[in-house]
Amino acid sequence: MDQVSLVIILLAALLIPLIMAKFKINSLPTAVMEIIVGIVIGPSVFNFVNTSDLISQLSTIGVIVLLFLSGLEIDFSLFKKRRTALTPLEQKNAVNTPKYSPVRLSVYAYSTIIVLSLLLAAAFKVSGLFSDFWLAAILFGTISLGIVIAALKEQELLSKAFGQTILLISVFGELVPMMGLTLYASVYGSNSQSLWLLLLILAVAALLLLRFKPFFRFYQNINKSTTQLDIRLAFFLIVTMVTVAESVGAENILGAFVAGIVLKLLNPSETTRERLDAIGYGFFIPIFFITTGVDLNLRTLLTSGKTLLLIPLFFLAYMVAKIGGYWVLKLRFKQANALAGTALTATTMTMVLAVLRVAKSMKTITSDQSGAFLLAALLTCVISPLIFNKFYSAEKEDLVKTAVHFIGANLSTVPVAQQLRKGWYDVSMYTNHPENYQIYHAQVPVTLMENFTAQDLQDHGVFDTDILVLGHIDAERNYELAKAAKAYGVRRIIVRFEDRNVLNEHEDELRELGVEVYNTPEANITLLRALIESPSTLLLLNDTENSIYEVRVLNHLYTDVQIKNLQFAQDITISQVIRNRKLIAPNGNTTIMYGDRLIFTGNKQTAAQIRQALATAN
Repeated sequence: MDQVSLVIILLAALLIPLIMAKFKINSLPTAVMEIIVGIVIGPSVFNFVNTSDLISQLSTIGVIVLLFLSGLEIDFSLFKKRRTALTPLEQKNAVNTPKYSPVRLSVYAYSTIIVLSLLLAAAFKVSGLFSDFWLAAILFGTISLGIVIAALKEQELLSKAFGQTILLISVFGELVPMMGLTLYASVYGSNSQSLWLLLLILAVAALLLLRFKPFFRFYQNINKSTTQLDIRLAFFLIVTMVTVAESVGAENILGAFVAGIVLKLLNPSETTRERLDAIGYGFFIPIFFITTGVDLNLRTLLTSGKTLLLIPLFFLAYMVAKIGGYWVLKLRFKQANALAGTALTATTMTMVLAVLRVAKSMKTITSDQSGAFLLAALLTCVISPLIFNKFYSAEKEDLVKTAVHFIGANLSTVPVAQQLRKGWYDVSMYTNHPENYQIYHAQVPVTLMENFTAQDLQDHGVFDTDILVLGHIDAERNYELAKAAKAYGVRRIIVRFEDRNVLNEHEDELRELGVEVYNTPEANITLLRALIESPSTLLLLNDTENSIYEVRVLNHLYTDVQIKNLQFAQDITISQVIRNRKLIAPNGNTTIMYGDRLIFTGNKQTAAQIRQALATAN
């Protein structure tokens, strides 16, 4: 019987996405549909499936893997502080009020959620409807990170300020209740240890992070299909952290969540994450969600008058707890999107399931109360995404162009800057020669500086750029500034060396640092040879309608897709694919992978849209 129930659950997990795709059910998350189907095939309706020890164990593994993958989703780069204040150029390109960054907005928004959750929990306690104040506050403050991420990905918003803000609010909505649940279980649980022992979880996590920090730098060289070292590492982290968490009296889900954060900080490849998603969402997690629906016996729950009363009240509490975020989001985003974002953050399910599982094991909540909390959470997952999809519309954001700063205004750099300004670049030039400033400042934005020391350039924000071009005639000065800029953290540095002797002396060092170097005579020789060997090169260089472009593919909509199946395949010609620093000569059957760099030619009018689509992180 156990095996038959498991077969039915796995068959349901297989059919649910197929049916949703067939009937174009896009408004509901797959996880919600899995819970609903679990209700249908369980004791509530047809009673085809009953949970057994085997299914319960697989369900427990499912929630552990789900929380692990949730920890893996956190983008810690969003928490990094800017090195300097916004430059005038950045202020011009920023949306509405640039001082309200995604991090600041998310902190403000979730602070209102904490306050409202505590007030609502107090109201339920005073009214006698639910007496456990701290458990209610934790439940009302939860947000389903997985469902929020799915909705943001669908709208391609993860790389935009609005998406980053909602994502960070959701991260807090999973992380803070997780910590609250751990403290709650430690204080009120019968098997809890001293609170200070919880610090061991962080200590072990730090130790694992330091021990495996260089792992992904070398494993590609020794990995093979029969070893899958990255996946083995992931499960080692999960089991280790879950074991440590349970040993100190914490919950296994906290250990799993911390394990996901550790792996995220190790910077795994996108392929590693995709395989972990495949294992989790392909097997364990659907069993967890479907089993949750099976365990939810509506026949018993809906016979209780108190449960019927609690379901709408808990639903309203879930929604009202998030309503303060509306006024916070309005500080930067338009009113309709503030409403849409607030509705999406009211979605709660994953942490509710985890919290209720712990509360039931501690016997601090009845089955009726647990069912009411869960059914109310299910309603938020149905209604909130519908509200979000109804009200969200694209913000009127200017496309933030790539910032390029030139050090040195001369005949080698000014014509390039003039051409770049016509495209996707915001160009600024800096010179310490007054005569050059007089000649060129009317043609391109040039700033006159007295000195070109590294400290002066930092103070003037010259190093706060995406691309730094050191085009000064002084090769030694370019060399010193290149090292200083790299130490400062400039992403791309291009250095001009007219003195070949200086280049020979420092070329290996600079290339090791990732600095790009060029020499004008050599560039001219290369161009002349190309013209001799490929006469059509001159046509391409002089073509005003078409040009050559390079883009890094960050949009998952265009990954794992053959070139011939790209929706814009007829509009561009992809000449090279750069993958793991290796050139690939593509054809129609070549599959585009995440992180590939594509070199393509296309019409200048359509190329900008295609490049933006490919480079939009999603």
